[in-house]
Amino acid sequence: MSVASTKPYLLRALYEWCVDQGWTPHLSVHVDARTLAPRQYVQDGQIVLNLGPHAVQNLHMGNDLITCQARFGGVAQALSIPVANVIAIYARENGQGMAFELDEETAEAEANATAAAPEPPAPLESPDPSSPAGNPSRPHLTRVK
Repeated sequence: MSVASTKPYLLRALYEWCVDQGWTPHLSVHVDARTLAPRQYVQDGQIVLNLGPHAVQNLHMGNDLITCQARFGGVAQALSIPVANVIAIYARENGQGMAFELDEETAEAEANATAAAPEPPAPLESPDPSSPAGNPSRPHLTRVK
């Protein structure tokens, strides 16, 4: 007999605690191929989701998957988050909550994907940081007449 993970139970309990206190529950998620979330909002392989009752519809927090509908840029999208990929759940207002380690299965899958990915080619020459075109963080304006 295998022992069920406590993670989905803790996620549901902390979600209810946040809502009962009038706080906004946020979920920090590691995004991989199994995660259904808008990729344009993913930063450094993670996404933070507002799971507040006014922000999502049809929220279901199962033992393996968290599913719901949420709006991104005014467009409704379906979300499907593997419980194994949840990094943290916390209240936006005060940061109280709980962080989790990634499951071994998730970490292994990520390591395998990283090992299989080809390295990006090295740049041919380094740009001159003093020129506006060589410094992407510096705006470059062109005068048009």
